[in-house]
Amino acid sequence: MAITSALTYLHVVAGGVALLSGAAAMSLRKGSRPHRRAGSVFFVSMLVMASLGGYLAFRKPDVGTTMAGLLTVYVVATAWMAAQRRDGESGRFEVLALLWIAGVGLLALSSGLAAAASGTGAKHGYSATFYYVVAGVAAFLAASDLRFILRGGLSGAARLARHLWRMGFGFFIAAGSLFLGQPQVFPEALRGTLVLAAPVILVIGATLYWLVRVNLTGRRLPWRGRPLGATAAVAGRDGGRR
Repeated sequence: MAITSALTYLHVVAGGVALLSGAAAMSLRKGSRPHRRAGSVFFVSMLVMASLGGYLAFRKPDVGTTMAGLLTVYVVATAWMAAQRRDGESGRFEVLALLWIAGVGLLALSSGLAAAASGTGAKHGYSATFYYVVAGVAAFLAASDLRFILRGGLSGAARLARHLWRMGFGFFIAAGSLFLGQPQVFPEALRGTLVLAAPVILVIGATLYWLVRVNLTGRRLPWRGRPLGATAAVAGRDGGRR
């Protein structure tokens, strides 16, 4: 019981750090030293938060939250690796990531089918629709990984976009889990209002802004080196060539 409480506390702290560092990384100039530091903190704290959340949910058991944890670990890890790869580079990590997300998708699909076949239309407290949505997201991510592997990696703006939208997706999961998934921790006057939805909307808006900017400006992005502090070539130096 004491261990579970300690892990829950660490999960909450890591989530708070992830939200603050994620907001900083979104706001700071991309490629700058403060951005890289904030991005590194976000990456580590998200892995800790998602791993502990998935583990604690598995012990309950809470299948839906376990899937969310597995999905979050995957999307943040692949976003980080996209920043570490050189242009036109891929490797074993992407193959393992593809197998990981394919497994999540198959688990979600089988759970959805089981829920649909049950008398209540649900399984472990989640509807078949929920499982199908997770399976659909996993299928999309798996297709993106397969494309990445078959092309032997991505270059320029395409590689940056992969990093950005996956980090943004992870940030969206973190923000949504707190502001929309845990309304009871906020004052009653704020529950069910746009105030709690605003941070999630801002995350989506910021992610879309940077994706548009990456694809429209290419090499003119203010990017210096690999986003998380690696020492290889500037990510967008080929002008967005794919």
